[in-house]
Amino acid sequence: MDYIEETELEMIEALETLDKRLITIRAGRANPAMVANIKVDYYGSMTPIKELANITVPEARELFIKPFDKSCLKAMERAINEANLGINPTNNGEMIIMTVPALTEDTRRKYVKDANTMGEDAKVALRKVRQNSNDKIKKDETISEDEQKRLLDEVQKLIEKYNKEVDAKIEEKEKELMQV
Repeated sequence: MDYIEETELEMIEALETLDKRLITIRAGRANPAMVANIKVDYYGSMTPIKELANITVPEARELFIKPFDKSCLKAMERAINEANLGINPTNNGEMIIMTVPALTEDTRRKYVKDANTMGEDAKVALRKVRQNSNDKIKKDETISEDEQKRLLDEVQKLIEKYNKEVDAKIEEKEKELMQV
């Protein structure tokens, strides 16, 4: 695989990581991803909730978690409480119901700050990918000087492209968070 393809794949990976992290910031509405990866002690093994239950969003601010096996309902409730989501789950014997509270202005601003921090982390990861790529290109003695310069320019164009994508994702999340 050539340097540019390898670099682009690593940059795409950094963007995907950012997406996964941004999903964890709740925007005042229910999202199955909020609880999907919380691990529950199910017969001695730690299992994600998404593998043990149906997670549905009947209304914008409600989340229903209906387990396939009702015997793990209490363990799920405990795991959700321990995850410190800021939402108290209610167990009705059939399923867990979570009502997402509306966000206050201060909470919204804090979440925007968190999103910006995640964006900066993603940009740092992109710069690290660029640096590693540049080092590999410079160390490769089989490449001519002109080819080396062309590859370094392409890597620079890639980081500029992906930095813009990071900015767009953060801006989108910011709008979502500040929307009342």
